Amino acid sequence: MVELPGARVLLVEDEGLVALMIEDMLEELGLKVVASAAHVPKACELASGASFDLALLDVNLAGERVFPVARILRERRIPFLFSTGYGGPSLEEEFRNAPAIGKPFSIEQLEEKLRAILALS
Repeated sequence: MVELPGARVLLVEDEGLVALMIEDMLEELGLKVVASAAHVPKACELASGASFDLALLDVNLAGERVFPVARILRERRIPFLFSTGYGGPSLEEEFRNAPAIGKPFSIEQLEEKLRAILALS
């Protein structure tokens, strides 16, 4: 079984209340949010240099797509999970097979997805 406790997370989410809710879920699962961003430029900066084990990426950040961040993470071989809202943009072709979770999601669904991506890394 993959251990979640202690894993360090980059959280990229532009909705403040949603970010707090997700952070609470992650902490309840034993993970630690070590960095967060609400905009693509800051997320790219963090993705390029911060130290973390995995990332949770909202696909749509204030109308801007998060894919530049995902490309940096892929290059660094850091696993990530896309989160998408109802009626939100779909994943670009290059990421169509990437792990994703639809919002709203439960803590159980989040745990299942995180265990799956960590098992593959």
